[in-house]
Amino acid sequence: MTPSPQASTADENRPPGARSHDDPDGLGKPDEMSDLPSPHWKYALKRASKEFSIDQCTDLAAALTYYAVLSLFPAILALISLLGLFGQDAGTVDKMLDAVRQLSPQAVDTLGPIIKEISGSSASGFALVIGLLSALWSASGYIGAFGRAMNRIYDVSEGRPFLKLRPVQLLVTLITLVLVALGGVMLVVSGPVAEWVGNLIGLGDTAVTVWNIVKWPVIAIIVILVIALLYYATPNVKQPKFKWFSPGAALAFVVWILASVTFGFYVSHFGSYNKTYGSIAGVIVFLLWLWITNLALLFGAEFDSEVERSRQLAAGMPAEDQVLLPPRDDKGIKKREKTLDELRLEAQDLRREAEPRD
Repeated sequence: MTPSPQASTADENRPPGARSHDDPDGLGKPDEMSDLPSPHWKYALKRASKEFSIDQCTDLAAALTYYAVLSLFPAILALISLLGLFGQDAGTVDKMLDAVRQLSPQAVDTLGPIIKEISGSSASGFALVIGLLSALWSASGYIGAFGRAMNRIYDVSEGRPFLKLRPVQLLVTLITLVLVALGGVMLVVSGPVAEWVGNLIGLGDTAVTVWNIVKWPVIAIIVILVIALLYYATPNVKQPKFKWFSPGAALAFVVWILASVTFGFYVSHFGSYNKTYGSIAGVIVFLLWLWITNLALLFGAEFDSEVERSRQLAAGMPAEDQVLLPPRDDKGIKKREKTLDELRLEAQDLRREAEPRD
């Protein structure tokens, strides 16, 4: 999204990536999503679809898939270590794999044996003490890549210095893994806990039946919360106050579920990956599923961005060309601008030296 000259503000010294309004919650924007008129929602969805193509999100999803593969096994190691911290055994991992199998059986067929081997290794306890931080460091590579993709969606440059940005990425990675571990624990301990509570209140097995139904919406809420956290914490923009329920996160979750089920159905009934790729068919299918997952995440991010634009338009703010949100930090932006100015002056000197002299 490139701002037009008409979107320029009076402050000509404002660095690229800065916005003309410094209060993301001010200037009369609708406080509740229900206050946003229906035409604004339609416009947000329409523009999100257009911006998804303009921002080349298919390419961004491919890059995120690459970083996801690099971060996958460190993340699994950290996740299993966290499950150990919760006191869970390999049964938790089996339950989590069974849940994922319903969405993408090919992914579980590819990674399941490796994950089970890691979870059954005695080294996982050692990783809990020594390897967790290093695993978090490696797994946070995906979070960094996702933040750069979010910056493109919001048309902002990264301005946070390394010592400020990296701790945020590590914290987001840790929170994400803790929430995923919590969801995994719920799959295993929920039955006994529900039975215990049911016996206390006199419901018995009825409590277990109710919980077996309720736990899936709860896990869905955890996933949506993780996505909302990614949308809020990773880009270099001061967004409106964090909301537990993000429209873009909910949309991304729904799109991801539908796309995963559709892709699984296609692979099972119409795909010929085994004939084409042979023994690596499972790996190819898993990579395609990761790519689809990242496509859903990026589309949800585009929608969140356009919902914010629509809120600004509803308040009469000139957000036609650019979402008016200030950067979290512009030190890096100013530093890069200074470097480019110096290189530009040096290039001018070289050009002048090459000019013919009278």
